Amino acid sequence: METVREIWEFLRVRKKFWLAPIIIALMLLGLLMTVAGQAGTLAPFIYAM
Repeated sequence: METVREIWEFLRVRKKFWLAPIIIALMLLGLLMTVAGQAGTLAPFIYAM
């Protein structure tokens, strides 16, 4: 949670709010890859996307 706070502080102080959607998309992609690698039962649903 501290990492998220540091990223938010960076974006707020340097006025780089346009980076937020990129960072969120990368975090969601990483989450999807983690779930796809661990869950054998979810694999058919993920590959169908």
